[in-house]
Amino acid sequence: MSALDGLVIHRVTAAQQVADGLSGLILSGRIKPGSRLRESAIATELGVARNTVREAVRLLEMGGLVRYEVNRGAIVIAPTIEAVDALYAARAALEVAAVATKPSDAALQMLRASFDRLRAAAETHDANQIVKVDLEFHLAIVAMLNSTRIDEFYRELTRELHYYLAVLSVEDREYDRPEVIVNAHQDILSAIESGDPERAAREVETHIEQNAARVREIIRKRAGT
Repeated sequence: MSALDGLVIHRVTAAQQVADGLSGLILSGRIKPGSRLRESAIATELGVARNTVREAVRLLEMGGLVRYEVNRGAIVIAPTIEAVDALYAARAALEVAAVATKPSDAALQMLRASFDRLRAAAETHDANQIVKVDLEFHLAIVAMLNSTRIDEFYRELTRELHYYLAVLSVEDREYDRPEVIVNAHQDILSAIESGDPERAAREVETHIEQNAARVREIIRKRAGT
């Protein structure tokens, strides 16, 4: 047996590294909604090929953080009510379907572990870390459907979900109240563990709709409506 048995190398392209870096800047608010991503300027500043930046921007577009406009190029999305409604409808459909199934012991174990990580993260008051682990908890819910294709689809949604949760963390100060985050997810976990799918669906629907409602209100305030 080699000492290297079990070692896994994760190869990440330069484009993915640039995409991850830009994503972090967008989610943190350092790159504002409506900002134009100038590929040539980014390539020059980072010392990478423009094609690398172009591919990175396309990854961000696939994740819902960027859109292309005629004569302007890549623009960081500005949240809209319509976008929130579409995203949260997809999220609710998947999570409600997931909690309607009988979870395996392995799925429950993964969900409990995700909750434990969320509870620990909440104590740090680090919004970025809490958002990340919050989404991992919901990924664990969707994983109860036992479909790798659905897992991949939901994982793509999480980039945009991350954006909206980050908006909440900045403007609603949601993550300044860790007990609220923990209690909401504890209610979901308890409902799933109870074996009552109707109760679990109610908890998930309530959590998602309350979350979406706060995002809608923030967007309305920003728009002055």
